[in-house]
Amino acid sequence: MFGQTTLGAGSVSSSASRVFRYEVVGLRQNSETDKNKFDIRRSGSVFITVPYSRMNEEMQRINRLGGKIIKIEPLSADSLRGVAIEN
Repeated sequence: MFGQTTLGAGSVSSSASRVFRYEVVGLRQNSETDKNKFDIRRSGSVFITVPYSRMNEEMQRINRLGGKIIKIEPLSADSLRGVAIEN
């Protein structure tokens, strides 16, 4: 069994399928956001959808960009239809 892995419904943790949406305000255009292919609007909210495994990394990125997270909400499978997840 060396080097073999079985993936079944029982072996996948529940955190692997959990997704959250951040509501962020105050993002500003800077050298980090210049790498994006779009401008950041300073006014209004931005919604960012991330998997559970990347929550901490995304929070740090938002803080570096000058944003403030005002709301975090878990998303259900029904609410994920048509939503792109940040990777």
